This record gives sequence, structure tokens and C-alpha cells, in this order.
Amino acid sequence: MCGIAGFIDKARNSSREILTEMTDSLHHRGPDDAGYALWNHNDTVIGFGHRRLSVIDLSPLGHQPMTSHDDLHIIFNGEIYNYKEIREELLQKGFHFRSNSDTEVILNAYRQWGMDMLVKFTGMFSIALYDAANSKVILVRDRAGVKPLYYYWKYNLFLFASELKAFHKHPGFEKKINAGCVEAFLQYGYVPAPDSIFLNACKLLPGHYLVFDLNKTNFEQIKYWDVADYYSKPGISITETEALEETERLLIKACNYRMVSDVPVGVFLSGGYDSSLVAALLQKNNSQKIKTFTIGFHDQKFNEASFAKKVAEHIGTDHHEQYCTVEEAKDIIPVLPDYFDEPFGDSSAIPTILVSRFARKQVTVALSADAGDEIFAGYNKYAGVLGIINKINKVPKALRKPVATILKNTPANLLQKLTGLTDTSQENIEKVAGYFKNNTSAVEIMDQANYSGPIERIKKFLQDGVAQPDYFNIKKWQNSNEALKGMLAVDYISYMSNDILTKVDRATMSVSLEGREPLLDQSIVEWVATLPSDFKIKNGTSKYLLKQLAHKYIPATIMERPKMGFGIPVVNWFREDLKYLFDHYFSDEALQWHGFFNKAEINKAVEQYHAGKNEGFTLLWHILVFQLWYEKWMK
Repeated sequence: MCGIAGFIDKARNSSREILTEMTDSLHHRGPDDAGYALWNHNDTVIGFGHRRLSVIDLSPLGHQPMTSHDDLHIIFNGEIYNYKEIREELLQKGFHFRSNSDTEVILNAYRQWGMDMLVKFTGMFSIALYDAANSKVILVRDRAGVKPLYYYWKYNLFLFASELKAFHKHPGFEKKINAGCVEAFLQYGYVPAPDSIFLNACKLLPGHYLVFDLNKTNFEQIKYWDVADYYSKPGISITETEALEETERLLIKACNYRMVSDVPVGVFLSGGYDSSLVAALLQKNNSQKIKTFTIGFHDQKFNEASFAKKVAEHIGTDHHEQYCTVEEAKDIIPVLPDYFDEPFGDSSAIPTILVSRFARKQVTVALSADAGDEIFAGYNKYAGVLGIINKINKVPKALRKPVATILKNTPANLLQKLTGLTDTSQENIEKVAGYFKNNTSAVEIMDQANYSGPIERIKKFLQDGVAQPDYFNIKKWQNSNEALKGMLAVDYISYMSNDILTKVDRATMSVSLEGREPLLDQSIVEWVATLPSDFKIKNGTSKYLLKQLAHKYIPATIMERPKMGFGIPVVNWFREDLKYLFDHYFSDEALQWHGFFNKAEINKAVEQYHAGKNEGFTLLWHILVFQLWYEKWMK
């Protein structure tokens, strides 16, 4: 795992000193080694910088930038897990290797297959290649987007880096905020790809590569993989036993690949189904005890440590747990912009940073089980949305508007009996009534479930609202024959990619810890996407297939408990000892730094919050996060 940075400068205003500053801003991503190289290509200066976290081939032979035959150069962040098989294939074709690194495998794979090499790679990666012979620079991002890659293009200056903070070190970078992305951030709690918080700066989309033509001074982006291709396929006909056997085989293979390392490896263990299954599969196939790590909180509503301990005892891991105080968690809030140099509102970043710090004391690589909910349908919202859609479909279209009116005027207790709705707050009733009135599709309902509040309310917090693009191609899935497939596809490219993977990457890399995601192996995603929907949600049981597999290794009596998110009680902290943060960052002076927010609406929401109402807290949290970020990176 590493950090990469570089530039393509037609004006030739970029120097080695600038490259060094850009690269070294990513020291936390790679503290073990650094490399910098500049080349002149006609009227253009090209710079590649690399910070290395040594994981595979710890020798100096793994140093980057790495060069092949003087005309092909690479910097690389990530891992190619199946590099040994590819290396063997290349050896048989007559290639020679100086190192045992996966980086050199990429160089030779490119020489042999060009960009078709990507079909062969199993891994997580952000790659920059300078192909001098063909006058082009190529940027590549892995299929899921586990590894980040930003780029900036203006005034004949092209910058790229693992994190936005590197751009701030280049004097040619113009840090102008993209106003539309402020609204998108309030809505989702992140800035959706391909946009970034800055104008002219973008995220390279997962499953894409970018080719910059040095002669024509332009670039194009090419998609090489798309999860939608697999969710669009007809479901395969298969028995449950066959599905379980193949899923288990793929999971074991994916987990074993992610144990390939020349440094110590551990596993984040929450005690939930996903991480417990990953740990169980690894321990079963390992003669030594694997290290598992859990953090706990004294507030039992947020504490999973006791569950993780039971799982660890049953499967026999070398388990480590640490109880964190509320004070430790609170101390992270003011420094969140140091780790997330783009506004990021998922408060579970805080415990993720804490568990990363804890694990880093003993290991350099940690496996987590993220994406299990998005791939195997684990979130309660999926079953909830399917239930709503089922109710809507039972009402003829001509009667849906009258039904919406009836819903809004029915007492809450009667409504609960008639519809089975568990949340009969006025806000939720209005929302459900709107679904009937507008014939809302399943994927639209799910997308709205990911919002921080109703769109109308979000816009009230802004001085000027901006129409948002269809970031996640919602329209494509509105008329899907299988509602669950559409929801899973959209969640994969939206929440999972933009939120979960961003959170884990920045949290782990903040302490130079490499995070690996076995459930995101493309073979698993491609396979599970084509399985029948009732293998994912069956008779009201979410994540059905994965749970059946987990019970093969861990008794249901240990595993079955209410689902808990990996979160902390942030909602309660700003009424007392963190009140000063609201007071400072929502003051007239602070809100005048940029003029994006409506002061009167914020005042009203803060008053309601201090009166004990939590409904609008998420929006206040997002605004606070934005203010913290703005002070750090814009003032």
C-alpha cells in the first residue's frame, strides 16, 4: 500500500521540489521509502512521485518509480493478489524479473498484453504508467474503487494523486469549490464520484482507466469493468446447495489471496456475520492462530466487543480487544479534515480510525469484511423497501393518489395496524404517502433512504440550491424486473464505493495500515449478482446465503442477534462538552467564510437539537464537518 502523486505540465512550471512536496504530503500512506522522477517529453515535463509502505518484496528492488527498458515507468498503490500466477505465465513467455514485487509484474504484463492486462488482475490498485515510446500517460483504478485516485486538469496542467491534499502543494492548483457538490455532500455525506469538492478536480471512476495523449494534449476515459453488467444478467438456475458450495469456494480463495504478504496480517472482527465468516474461513485454512482485533465502547448500544470475543473463542483466533473511551473518540472530530481532505460525513470513520490505530501496533495489513451488506443484501432497508413496493403494487395506479391522502390523514396507531409501518412519525408518513402518489420505484426509495433528510429540507439549509445530476444512473434501474438487483447495483456504486471504501482507506492509511477487502473480489461480486434474489433475502431473512454459510463454521446461537452498525453516539455529544464546536462553527463569523449556508435555518435546527429533538442532527453534523474541512483546507 502506498501513496502516489504526479503531474503532466505543458507550461513546464513544475519542478522536482514541487513533486517532492506533493508526494511527501502522503507520507502517512507510505513511510518506508520515497521515490521521485522527472522526464521531459518534447515540450512537456512529467513527474512521478511515490511513498512506499513495504508489504511485498521488502527489499530495495521494490523501489518506485520503477522502470522497464528505459521507456516504461510506473508508480503503483495497492496489491495484485494473483501476481505470482501472472508472473509465472510471463516467465513462460520469456520475460525476466529482477524483483519479487507485483509492481514489476504490472510492467511486464503491460508489455505483453497492453491494457488487456486488467482482465487478468485480481486486486486493489491505483496505477500510473508513463509509456514514453507511445507518448502517453495512463491512470488506472481498480474495479470497486478500493484505492483512490484524483486528477486535476486546467491551464495545461494535469495533476494526479491518491489524495487531494497533494494538489495543495502545487502552485498551479486552483482551489475553487464546486458549489453543486456542497449540496450533494449535505445530501449523501460524501461528494459522489466522479466529482470532487473542487472545480476541475475529479475522481477517476472505479473500473476505469484514463489515457493522456502527450502529443494531442488531451485525455479519454475508458471503462473496463462495470458491476451493472452482472446485475443486468438474467438470474441463473441453481439449487441452494450448489450456490452455497460455489460461494464458499470463492470466499476461501478470495480470503487466501489477501493473506499474501511479507509482513504481519490481521483481521478486523466485529462479531457480525461478515467479519466472523472471513475470520473463520481464514482460521480454518491457517495452521497458526490469526490475529483478530476489536474495539469496544462502554455504551452497550454501540458495543460489539462481547460478540466478537465469543466468535474469536469459538474459531480459535489470537484475539485482541481494546475498550475506547468517549473522550478518545471525541478527540478525533477536530482532526477529521487531516484524514479526509474532502468533506466526509460518515461518523463511523471515528471508530474505524480507532480500531486501525489499535491493530497497527501489531500488524501492517488488516482484512475487513466491508461490502457484505451491499453484495449479499444485509441492510434492513432492502427488505423494508421491498415491503413498501409490495404494498404499492397491490393498489391500482388510479387509486394511489387517494391512498396517499388517506395515509396522511390516518391516526398513527391505526396506520401501524393497517400497514405494518414501524415508523409512524409525521415525516415518515409523508414520505410513504409520497411513494404512493408518485409511483416511486424501489431503487428511488432506497436512494432516498441514503439521504441525510428530505431534499426540500436540505435545500432550506443552503443559500442557493443546485440541481443534482443522476450520479448513480437511478433511471436505468427504475423499471428493473427484479427490484432487489437494482437496489444492490446502485448501493454498490454509490454508498459502498463513495462512503464505505473511502472511510476504510483513509482511516487505515492514516496510521500506515494496509486494509484489504476479500468480499470485494470480483469473482464474488460477479457470481452473487447473478444468483436468485431469494438466496439473498428469503422469508424475511436478509443476507440469507451468507448466513447459512456462516452457520457452517459458527453456531447460530452465537451469531443471531440484532444487527448493529459500526457506530458511536455522536448525536448526543454536542449538547454538552462538544457544544463549543456548534457554537464556533455555526457562528455568524464562521458561516460568512463562504456564504453557502442559511444561518436562520441552522439556528432553528440547533434550537430543536438542544430541545432534545434528534431528527435534524445528521444535517447539522454534515454542516459541521464541512466547516471543519473549510477551516483546514480553504482558510
